[in-house]
Amino acid sequence: MSGGHPMRADRDPIAGELELEDVSLNIGGRWVLERLSLALRPGEITALSGPSGSGKTTLLSIAGGIVKPTTGLASYGGQHMWLGDGDPRHEVAFVLQVYGLVPILSARENVAIALRARGVRPREADERADEELARFHIGDLGDRQVEELSGGQMQRVACARAFAVSPEILLADEPTSELDEGNREHVMDQLRVEAERGAVVVVATHDPAVVESSDRTLVLDEGRLVPADGSAYASGR
Repeated sequence: MSGGHPMRADRDPIAGELELEDVSLNIGGRWVLERLSLALRPGEITALSGPSGSGKTTLLSIAGGIVKPTTGLASYGGQHMWLGDGDPRHEVAFVLQVYGLVPILSARENVAIALRARGVRPREADERADEELARFHIGDLGDRQVEELSGGQMQRVACARAFAVSPEILLADEPTSELDEGNREHVMDQLRVEAERGAVVVVATHDPAVVESSDRTLVLDEGRLVPADGSAYASGR
């Protein structure tokens, strides 16, 4: 296999839309999400916008299979996203708002373990981890422990880890929140690369520049989809 992303050679073709059908989530008697039906399409960047507490992170968590909805289901390629244990399917990678990194491991190790979990041999995983860190302009930080990094550097390590596995579904929660303008634009450019190879790319964001750079905007308010200015996607389809 050639190139920087050999993961896909033994996989089936990308399966198409990630669908949420009549999805609701109740936590402690409060409906965090209510009756959402939408299709997230491959080949484009979907921005998920809305105020804090509107349900953006929850929607990503259900879409990615790490939270079970109270009603409805999320599916991809005809298969449920929820596998029963809170672990995402192998097609999915997250960029988490809280980074989700292991603080006592190096930046390289944090990226490499995601690859090794998918069967990549240790040496190759380290090499590819270095490539992905360089992709996000932090190739010189591979040996640094994550706990020694700045917030923006950790955010880029989290991006490197998610992008390294060439996911079919890439779900990013505020991936640019601690980045300066240059790095924000670079992350958006790399998200575009992932979309152009056919991935489903969804970005939860408060950043108007990220929304502007996306192909489609969905807006959540109090757990419900609402019309976005200038958008016909209030229904999510």
